[in-house]
Amino acid sequence: MFEEKYEKLNMTDKENFRRLVNYLLGHSFLVSADFDFEDSIRRSNPDYLFMERHFELFEEYLSFAGFHLIRDTGYGVIALSSEYEYNHYKFDKMTTLFIYCLRLIYEEEREKLSLAQEVFTTTGELVHKLLSVNAVSRKPANVQIRNSLRTMARFQIISKVDGLWESADTRILIRPTILFIVSNERIGNMHKLIEDDTDGVDAGEPGTVEEEIEPENEDVTEGEGE
Repeated sequence: MFEEKYEKLNMTDKENFRRLVNYLLGHSFLVSADFDFEDSIRRSNPDYLFMERHFELFEEYLSFAGFHLIRDTGYGVIALSSEYEYNHYKFDKMTTLFIYCLRLIYEEEREKLSLAQEVFTTTGELVHKLLSVNAVSRKPANVQIRNSLRTMARFQIISKVDGLWESADTRILIRPTILFIVSNERIGNMHKLIEDDTDGVDAGEPGTVEEEIEPENEDVTEGEGE
């Protein structure tokens, strides 16, 4: 039972448990490593390691409220989804288009790298991709770029070290969480998204993880950035 397992935790672990439940409810994803831009190295995320150790406890607790945890050990991602659609975050149209372009860039660059290496782009390259696939007819306003990238950072899709989000040379790390949001099927429907009006795609609904991740990695367990 959950109560018995929880009571076995010490006070520090109980506080970490409460904090990370709140974090997941606000951000949907937790990744296994953070990238140190200054030293250009990956650093293990202690919060991810804590959740891995107590995954069943988190899974059981969140299931009471209709949430599901998914863990992919290959990509180092823990994702939270809800059974109830009204609890899904809807990206706006511009953010949705940015997300699809990030997924395209991630796929292109991932072919050149091993799965252990990070995929980087810049704001300028992302905007160029948006234009090159005819998603927009002209460069979006800086406020649109800034708001969209901040939203994606909140959901652990991207991160940066410093600089303005809207600056063309700002270096962006694309996190593997992008694979949990945009499946191959959704990439195939990208032209339809561009041609038709849409309300966007869900954040925090990694229901496509099996079709996207499992063929490449059998180790799939179902269960604010700036």
